[in-house]
Amino acid sequence: ASGKPMDRLVIGDVGYGKTEVALRAAAFAALSGKQVVIAAPTTVLVRQHYETFRHRFERVGVKVAMLSRLATASERIAVKEGLADGSILVVIGTGAVATKDVKYKNLALVVIDEEQRFGTADKTTLRNLAVKGHVLSLTATPIPRTLQNALLGLKQMSVIATPPARRQPIRTETGVFDDGRARAALLREKERGGQSFVVVPRIEDLGALSQRLERLIPELSMLMAHGEMPPGQIDESMVGFASGHGDILLATNIIEAGLDVPRANTMIVWRADRFGLAQLHQLRGRVGRGNRRGQILLTTQPGASLSLATKKRLRTLEALDRLGAGFAISARDLDIRGAGDLVGEAQSGHMKLIGIDLYQHLLERAVREAQGETIERWTPVINVGLGGHLPPDWIPETDTRLSLYLRLARLTSRAELDAFEEELVDRFGAEPSEARILLRLANARIMARQANIGRVDAGPAAIAFSPRNGGGKHAKAAGLIAKGERLLLEKSIEAPIDRLTQVERTLRILSGVTKPK
Repeated sequence: ASGKPMDRLVIGDVGYGKTEVALRAAAFAALSGKQVVIAAPTTVLVRQHYETFRHRFERVGVKVAMLSRLATASERIAVKEGLADGSILVVIGTGAVATKDVKYKNLALVVIDEEQRFGTADKTTLRNLAVKGHVLSLTATPIPRTLQNALLGLKQMSVIATPPARRQPIRTETGVFDDGRARAALLREKERGGQSFVVVPRIEDLGALSQRLERLIPELSMLMAHGEMPPGQIDESMVGFASGHGDILLATNIIEAGLDVPRANTMIVWRADRFGLAQLHQLRGRVGRGNRRGQILLTTQPGASLSLATKKRLRTLEALDRLGAGFAISARDLDIRGAGDLVGEAQSGHMKLIGIDLYQHLLERAVREAQGETIERWTPVINVGLGGHLPPDWIPETDTRLSLYLRLARLTSRAELDAFEEELVDRFGAEPSEARILLRLANARIMARQANIGRVDAGPAAIAFSPRNGGGKHAKAAGLIAKGERLLLEKSIEAPIDRLTQVERTLRILSGVTKPK
């Protein structure tokens, strides 16, 4: 309603209400006589959305249609005709909604559900459907580039952080696949009247694991689902499981999106090292959707050699098992994989040479300049014969110290510095003298920038201030004498710490913090 096209990313954990947001956005557009496209990555999710939207819109006379491989040829022809003449206002489908033979009479809104499951080219095609319309992307775990774009302001972002009532965190454990542990977990779920998922990374893994489970727990019934099954059979298997048929659903990650089975509260992931971070979080969201505590076992093969990045992924899932962890997991994924190309097709990487912090800093500046802001690239130099640092015995982790140095170097106000200092004390305890000196030097640098002083050189006989354009307005009040292009305070100060104190006092006057007498 703002009068300009929307491109908004909505981040919310599984079951937090993203579909409800899409429903209301679709209602806003459809009840205004406009058309809406809901794009989903799988036919299962398309089917679920179709039933939900059709049920919600049937009382207001809005016609909802489905366009996927589950529809017959005659049904697809009828849907395309209805979209072309405007009689169908809401269409839900896979990538079929963006093919060249589908024409829209008055399309205003494109909703991309589970955006992390679509490739760059697919998302570009979907966005091109609504050239002057609106785009709403929904995800629990955005890919690194999408999250980066949102954080930098290239697209709008909303986060749904409030969990559903009575939702409990899902217990997450990692370890090697163990027959006794798997049997105990699956039987425990059966005994409390629930169902379980067993997920594998590849279709070829299904046969061997199916035989193993049949030997392990012959008393439990099992259904199967994977992408090479006929669409009708997949639908029958999943809908049947959701209706309570079968104790175990053995599947690939086809169940990652859209399947809502409140009775299923246990999941075992076979070869979890072969899944991505976002995939594992999405899979974890399939359990614990009722009022019972869910659990997920992320298993690896005994004796398997895991890379450092893989170990980081699994540790991240185990550590971030609280409600609403999707955003934190995506941010960690951004740190691990990098943000990718903003205008190319790579959705991660291309950051190792300069590091993610510097990349984000440079990109943020470029975006602000593109938006018309003036960015001044200079930092004052403070030389008083004194240096400060963050001692290793106070902050042992090298990576943590480096990131804190980077943050400190980019602070631009006293309020930011005060908040930074409070965080240091809160995280690491009382600051040592070396850290206090480092923070005082940072404060002097901030004041010098505010006063437009490019450089301060303090020696035993005098202190020299080198102003930039317009700097040194209160030089006389501060007791400074102009000599050439510099302002001098001719005062003998032997101790470096006392020179720093004098520099701070003079900069307070030059920057206007202290009123000149």
